[in-house]
Amino acid sequence: MELSKHIHNAKLELSKVIFPTKGQVKQAYISVVIVVAVISAFLALVDLMMSSIMSAILG
Repeated sequence: MELSKHIHNAKLELSKVIFPTKGQVKQAYISVVIVVAVISAFLALVDLMMSSIMSAILG
């Protein structure tokens, strides 16, 4: 195939793509930040408990 045919097909496929709105991107960003913060807090708590348990066992 020719390069121009590939470029034309790529443009056709790109015109079918539905890009998210600014509000959707902002909402997804906030959701990701919240989930990461919650998981980080949970892992920090588990780490703190495990280190306390190991300190108590080992003296």
